[in-house]
Amino acid sequence: MNDICRDVYLRAPRRSVRRAAGVAMVLVMLSIAAVAEAHHSYAMFDRSKTITLDGTVKEFQWTNPHAWIEVVVESSDGPKQYSIEGNNPRVLSRAGWTFNTLKPGDKVTIVMNPLHDGALGGSMVSAKLPDGRTLTGR
Repeated sequence: MNDICRDVYLRAPRRSVRRAAGVAMVLVMLSIAAVAEAHHSYAMFDRSKTITLDGTVKEFQWTNPHAWIEVVVESSDGPKQYSIEGNNPRVLSRAGWTFNTLKPGDKVTIVMNPLHDGALGGSMVSAKLPDGRTLTGR
């Protein structure tokens, strides 16, 4: 066997191993992405009920995997802060939302599905903005 043939023969197995490792890595990355996309359910929210909150935006977080609105609602017991989970920014942007749709101090009306455990929070259904527009959360 000449030197060229021997070199090709000796390198072939390494290429095959590298190719198989590369394919395996791509498959692992795709399976992780699938798990990340389906990272949680909405089982913690009571989707058979809606609650309407009139309050003031404390903070609007335009973040992945979900946007969040912190809203302060005045009540007879004093101010209460609600944490409302929105959908992911990609979905919200299709519904008309942007990263600066809400600002601290904005007066809003939020319709949400409450948490089953009664904590002050929920899943946003819609929001009536200071300019009068109503945007959905899904």
